[in-house]
Amino acid sequence: MRVFFYVQHLLGIGHLKRAATLARALRAAGFDVTLASGGAPVEGIGVLQLPPLRSDASFKNLLDEHGKPVDEAWKARRRDALLKAFHHVSPDALLIELFPFGRRQMRFELIPLLEQADSPLVVCSVRDLLQPNPAREEEALERFERYFDRLLVHGDPRVATFERSFGGAKRLAGKLHYTGYVVEQPAPPGSAGEGEVLVSVGGGAVGRKLLETAIEARPLTRLRDRTWRILAGVNFQSLEKLKTSADQGLIIERARNDFTLRLRNCVLSVSQAGYNTVLETLQAGARAVLVPFAGGGESEQTLRARLLAERGLVQVVEEDGLTSATLAAAIDRAAAGARPAPGTIDLDGARRSAELLREWLA
Repeated sequence: MRVFFYVQHLLGIGHLKRAATLARALRAAGFDVTLASGGAPVEGIGVLQLPPLRSDASFKNLLDEHGKPVDEAWKARRRDALLKAFHHVSPDALLIELFPFGRRQMRFELIPLLEQADSPLVVCSVRDLLQPNPAREEEALERFERYFDRLLVHGDPRVATFERSFGGAKRLAGKLHYTGYVVEQPAPPGSAGEGEVLVSVGGGAVGRKLLETAIEARPLTRLRDRTWRILAGVNFQSLEKLKTSADQGLIIERARNDFTLRLRNCVLSVSQAGYNTVLETLQAGARAVLVPFAGGGESEQTLRARLLAERGLVQVVEEDGLTSATLAAAIDRAAAGARPAPGTIDLDGARRSAELLREWLA
């Protein structure tokens, strides 16, 4: 069974990473998957690469690979490349990440794709929480009802129902299916990172304040004598400026391939509250402090962090209250607490997604 899976990451790489995890689970279940990505290439993730597109921090301006605004001619070329790839695959199922509940900027190519799609099954794949936008909900519902057969929500309703961030969720009854959270399989055993404090900001271009504040907070915490490893994402700028703050026991470097192993072995994790990082942290059973990204009016990470804090799984410092003192206090609270118990939330979303697609195609 052939699946054509469209994903577009614009600022960070979380959307692509989750889509790649799903694609691997589908392939393991016997599907032939084409993962078509419209964002910048990411090392280690194989995709059918469309002409790359990204956005500025406001998500309002689309930029090409050279950082220049795209025009209508560029959009037409990319639309044509997407349609050609889709028709070449001639899939049994079309899977689209986020749209129509987000990625409205991409309707220049996704509406033509959906208009031409003759696949027996058209499915939308979304994370647990959206960026709320009540003014766009009716438009999203109309497009879903017109073009889509099913909705996969990659979350656990015991933590957050889709209605928490999308008020019109009741209209999707019968088509909405929770899969559990999507996360990579655990890393093989190893000793890397044992006893360290791990500070990370995922693959995004934001998070400088968190890294700088963590460096300042270190001497204020009960973990000051531990090794602190500061991991900047692949899109993070000015890493060398951070290194001027390094002292004995402080390591500053780019994101690592053994990140999930180090999460499992660390004494404590400090990070933002993006979907992938949070789920990897919970899977690893790591004590954690979350500082959710809230720039540009974003609220998805803040809501996720608060919901997990209510369940006693993490400590939270909100971005507008982030100082070395507030972060140090949260680190000490987390370090004194227990690790999250296994099985607290459903982390089987990748396998369950493949299972549902197989049922629907059968």
